[in-house]
Amino acid sequence: MLPRETILYYSLLAIWAGSASVFFVVLLRVPAPYGRFSRAGWGRGIPNRAAWAVMESPAVVVVALLFIVGGNKSPECIVFFCLWMAHYLYRTTVFPLRLRSAGKMPVLTILSAATFQTINAYLQGRGLFTILPSRGSQWLAGGRFILGTCLFIAGLAIVLHSDNVLRSLRRPGESCYYIPRGGLFRWVSCPNYLGEMLEWAGWAILTWSLAGLAFAVWTAANLLPRAIAYHRWYRQQFPDYPPQRKAVLPWIL
Repeated sequence: MLPRETILYYSLLAIWAGSASVFFVVLLRVPAPYGRFSRAGWGRGIPNRAAWAVMESPAVVVVALLFIVGGNKSPECIVFFCLWMAHYLYRTTVFPLRLRSAGKMPVLTILSAATFQTINAYLQGRGLFTILPSRGSQWLAGGRFILGTCLFIAGLAIVLHSDNVLRSLRRPGESCYYIPRGGLFRWVSCPNYLGEMLEWAGWAILTWSLAGLAFAVWTAANLLPRAIAYHRWYRQQFPDYPPQRKAVLPWIL
């Protein structure tokens, strides 16, 4: 008989994975209200730097706690933990500090994102460090781990480069928008989102877990609609926008 928490864990995971399709349809119609899609009616806002730090921090705190209290400290779990932290320490510290936008993000958006991160962090951390059996250090030499890690690192590199390009478009204090160029911006409007999707597809493969797969699906459900909305916005705002660019997948979408 399965322990009660394991039953609850997989029940939550099934609901979580299934709900991604609902949010995908909603976000295709109504872009999340932050950044250039900020709009009135979503409540009071707080500065972007603080907003990003607050809404991403559960991914750091919850996974760190679950790693500490979890029973599995095998070599592959230590690597999983380090890869996860590499992304989210960047998101909670470096990325917010380097933002040049002086805008604000609605509190409702921040709370929604923080709730998402808390649930997702529980599913990732509890599954990997407690519920799933240890695979042993031989997992780190296997094809799935190597392929997934290569995708994860490639995705993170794309995210870092794209963030640097976008940051360099503005001088301190500016709030206007420019056409980004260079790197994967040659082919897509949102290589930062492409990088994120590659990262978490890699995570799903390198951990070979249902929670990792659910997160990869959620990432695509969240970022594909936003990339499409960004691409449409660029084309409306800039008559000279490069016609060969796609939204997020080179030559495809």
